[in-house]
Amino acid sequence: MKAQRMDMNLKASIIACGSLLFAIALSFLFAQSASAHGYVDSPASRAIQCKNGLNTNCGPIIYEPQSLEGLKGFPAAGPADGKIASAGLAGFSALDEQSATRWNKVNMSSGPNTFTWKFTARHATTSYRYFITKENWNPNAPLTRDQLNLTPFCTINGNGQQPPATLSHSCNVPARTGYHIILAVWDIADTGNAWYNAIDVQFGNGPADNVAPTAPSGLNATAVGTTTATLNWGASSDNIAVAGYEVYAGSNPTTIVTVPANQLSVNLTNLAAGTTHALSVKAYDAAGNRSPASNVVQVTTDPLPVDNTPPTAPSGLHVMGTAGSNSLTLMWSASSDESGIAGYRIYSGSTLIATVAGSSTEKLVTGLTPSTSYTFTVVAFDPSNNASAASNAVTVTTAQAPSATPWAANTAYAAGALVSYNGAVYKCLQAHTSLAGWEPSNVPALWQLQP
Repeated sequence: MKAQRMDMNLKASIIACGSLLFAIALSFLFAQSASAHGYVDSPASRAIQCKNGLNTNCGPIIYEPQSLEGLKGFPAAGPADGKIASAGLAGFSALDEQSATRWNKVNMSSGPNTFTWKFTARHATTSYRYFITKENWNPNAPLTRDQLNLTPFCTINGNGQQPPATLSHSCNVPARTGYHIILAVWDIADTGNAWYNAIDVQFGNGPADNVAPTAPSGLNATAVGTTTATLNWGASSDNIAVAGYEVYAGSNPTTIVTVPANQLSVNLTNLAAGTTHALSVKAYDAAGNRSPASNVVQVTTDPLPVDNTPPTAPSGLHVMGTAGSNSLTLMWSASSDESGIAGYRIYSGSTLIATVAGSSTEKLVTGLTPSTSYTFTVVAFDPSNNASAASNAVTVTTAQAPSATPWAANTAYAAGALVSYNGAVYKCLQAHTSLAGWEPSNVPALWQLQP
């Protein structure tokens, strides 16, 4: 009976609080520099196929397929209908475009299948859940909860543990024919968030494709410069077709660039000058199978010329939006330098509090004290560690600490209300009357832990 009452309250409040949830979801877009964490690599998810060039016109997800982070609690909470594939993030809305032909599909057969996640940052995990569209779903309509079977066909308990860099799950996929979507959800244990990955699947009568391409051959490097090099290699073969190639670098190889199957060379840029790079190439197919690595080529870039000229100072430093009680986001305009910008140093007064890469022009600053004045500046530095003059200074006072009342059962809470429970502060996401057992730490669909 308690579960029924909870379900009725959740359904009633989801509609009333839809705009709130969407606004909160939008906030993740502006915190992506701190929110880039994991994706389903095999079978290849919609996002990684965008990065790999198999899907086109995808928008900025090609740079960060690991960033599809939204509110957890699906299906009772989480991204709004029609925005599930983008995790509700407006910047990734291209992923929500839906038709029978819009997305490249991975061949799959029903029955036992392996799902592999790759993590760029690891979080304590509640669970990994896998949903699939209904047999009679409409592939030319937006992806909504009505299109999905809302009971996951596979659930893997995370036990509150952080995953390794790569993690595979064995799941029994229900019987389907034709085009379907599998929604993979990674639920985080210690935040109010989850990651959402749509996987476009073509079911057939034959076995799933588990055959990897052959390794690329004859990898060699030419035209090596200060920060550049050109790689060439021989084509791989596959039982169906090669979809593309990935270039890896380092002793613990990481992907640095991806090219389509018809491209057997690539011009690398932004390599570290005066450094030896171990480079190799792998082929992959549409099912996400990776070949063995090619031979490894050692490329030593030319050293930088002596550079004593500092970058120009960053300009336009400002606080984006409104400062919170414990955090705020700084943004600035990029500096310039003949040798490129290696990074930016963020100062609070005279104290260095953070350093970001040269490609970043914003920083989420956390750990601040409520009702306190801070003065921030930013300094750019180049690969020779020449530092620019400081940017303009921006002074901001953090907001007053929110007041929170102790959580109590049988109490009506409005959306946005703050409560304290077990020494932590939680924000109410959906208006409801609490019940015993609905403590904030137990019901992430209703409460969000505050920083």
